[in-house]
Amino acid sequence: MPNQTNPSRGRLNRGNRFRNRLISAALFLVAAPLLLAQSNADWHSPFPAFRIAGNIYWVGTADLAVYLVKTPAGDILINTDFDQDVPLITKSIEHVGAKPSDVKIILISHAHDDHVAGTAELKRLTGAKLMVMQQDVAEIEAGGAGDFAYKSRYTGAKVDRVLHDGDKVELGGTTLVAHLTPGHTKGCTTWTTQVTENGRPLNVVIVGSPNVNTGYKLVNNALYPNIARDYEKTFAVLKSLPCDVFLGAHGAYFGLKAKYRKLQSGDKDAFIDPEGYKSYVAERESAFRRELARQSASPDTRQ
Repeated sequence: MPNQTNPSRGRLNRGNRFRNRLISAALFLVAAPLLLAQSNADWHSPFPAFRIAGNIYWVGTADLAVYLVKTPAGDILINTDFDQDVPLITKSIEHVGAKPSDVKIILISHAHDDHVAGTAELKRLTGAKLMVMQQDVAEIEAGGAGDFAYKSRYTGAKVDRVLHDGDKVELGGTTLVAHLTPGHTKGCTTWTTQVTENGRPLNVVIVGSPNVNTGYKLVNNALYPNIARDYEKTFAVLKSLPCDVFLGAHGAYFGLKAKYRKLQSGDKDAFIDPEGYKSYVAERESAFRRELARQSASPDTRQ
């Protein structure tokens, strides 16, 4: 007797395969940030702590930026990386002649785990006040819950001061200005300050992030309806900022390794790079516009 195909079973198998694909896709979205962290060795690799310019020091890993801003009234820390990087960060703080207890204020660039997962632990170690842009406060306090793109989780930290666009953070004669540069996260923050190096005043820009990550939906995003408009705002802000010393949330943004080698070889101006800043912003804006056009062209091409 010939084999007969059961139509119901065939439909069931196709339904199971479809559900399995959906589950696999969902698991990938949940795991993507963790997988990326595991695949990028520089994220957790030690890097020499050093003075960049004025009172600003690098105390992060080989790619994830953490900046220590020294003042006579105590220090400011910008970003905290992953919780597993906290011991490396504290050693780097000590290497540049400070102590974790000297840190009075913790700031962030944006509420993604690679920049803030260590915040709760560093806040506990230092006793510092945490200050965060309003639009990222909920994610920080909830440990990543509510992020429009990622499902990563970390230990939440209580925010002590809610910041708004243009707010100033002042300590010991140093002033940092918070610029809302949204899109990458809703409260992504670019920090600016001025330092003096060899008698010269220098404008420092620490870029939060203008990147459109893989999987970001720029069109018809129900969780972030104004995302494309916010990226437009970000590029307008970044192009308006005077910049001598170009820094950012990742060392790769501004060529950390190459500039550090130049500094070590005696080039005292290694991190003065206004043209590099302009080129970086222009390239990132171009990438954003290409992706926006791609997603706008057809619903089938939207991620």
